[in-house]
Amino acid sequence: MSNAFYAPGETRAQRVEDLFATIARRYDLLNDLQSFGLHRLWKRRVTALAAVKAGDRALDLCCGTGDIALALAEQGADVTGLDFSEKMLEVAAHRVEKSHCHRLKLVQGDAQSLPFPDSSFDAITVGYGLRNLSNLETGLREMVRVAKPGARIVALDFGKPSNALWRNLYFAHLRCSVPLVGLLFCGRADAYAYIFESLKHYPAQWGVAEKMRELNLTDVRIINLVGGAMAINFGQKPATVKS
Repeated sequence: MSNAFYAPGETRAQRVEDLFATIARRYDLLNDLQSFGLHRLWKRRVTALAAVKAGDRALDLCCGTGDIALALAEQGADVTGLDFSEKMLEVAAHRVEKSHCHRLKLVQGDAQSLPFPDSSFDAITVGYGLRNLSNLETGLREMVRVAKPGARIVALDFGKPSNALWRNLYFAHLRCSVPLVGLLFCGRADAYAYIFESLKHYPAQWGVAEKMRELNLTDVRIINLVGGAMAINFGQKPATVKS
């Protein structure tokens, strides 16, 4: 049975927008429940790898409710958080207001067509966003385009474990347990069944690393978490352009 929130091709963006409009108010709670709170540790790892310092400019794509963006701002960076979901940005704006953070600006926009000049940011992060793009390569190209020479690009998302037994157990969890949590706390099992459906069509950490190398990023790394069930992809834009 197909998932109401997943569609390939041109209709993908609208389906994903519908998804996040549905779950925005419960997004943070459900992240805590389905990851047992571990997503907070993983996002801290992303922030550490971004290695921003005071005065740096950072971009957090698909920023959702703003947790990575806020963490970057706490490190002293001037941060832009971009997301196409108005409902998610409303939650993020409330969190920013409560935190009295003055270093974070929220922008509604498309990660595949960024409204920023070339070489604008010292670090670019994306948490659980690449998997939702209709074209992964376009999104990565845009990240590289707006990155300054030497900038760090860091992406966190669901992964595909190499170990077959663990992969099968993990996929069973995504098929069965996670939609149940979505049903109980959000009233929509299909909203969280979407995770497994989208992961099936996503090249995961290995594919992202390959694309990063094709885009000439250096120091490309895969940091597997929970045996590869989650993963962080890291790459750096070359400090100098090859002639």
